[in-house]
Amino acid sequence: MPEPEKPRRHVVVWEDPGIIAREGRTMSGLDCIRALVSGKLPLPPVSSLVGLHLTDVSEGHVAGTLEPAEYQYNPLGTVHGGILTTLMDSVMSCAVHTLLPAGVGYSTVEVKANFVRPVRVDTGTMHCEGFVVHAGSRIATAECRVTDSAGTLYAHGVNTCLILRPSSSDGAQSTAAESGVGQADTG
Repeated sequence: MPEPEKPRRHVVVWEDPGIIAREGRTMSGLDCIRALVSGKLPLPPVSSLVGLHLTDVSEGHVAGTLEPAEYQYNPLGTVHGGILTTLMDSVMSCAVHTLLPAGVGYSTVEVKANFVRPVRVDTGTMHCEGFVVHAGSRIATAECRVTDSAGTLYAHGVNTCLILRPSSSDGAQSTAAESGVGQADTG
């Protein structure tokens, strides 16, 4: 009788996310994302969880990579779409962040992902490039493409971010209702 296979493990290690929240608020978005890429600020815990690495940043643009792994698989034996969506949303949202001044935040309010071929461990490194399409005072949109190292497209997507500006002297950020974001808001 064959010996049963040992369970596989994935260990997630992260640093205190409060460091990013505290120090990131004092920097422009571009400086904050640059600090994440350079290692001056620790990556958010979600990066360790899914295996996301930011690799390049400029104003309105962020690139990142993801190494496909078994722990990301769905029941069909491919990387779960939620993992790729997390990669895409992270890169697109960080691209929006690069355009924001210190103290201004954002929150994704919508993300749409299109998957055009399956990703597996043997696919190799996934590269995601995100670009801001529109940056308004209250709404920003971005798009991205996920490719392999040869440039073959695996997924593409768009997201919409709500811009959260401080509404009081204590630096608290306003919500959509407080900032007047409504049905006809065009940014």
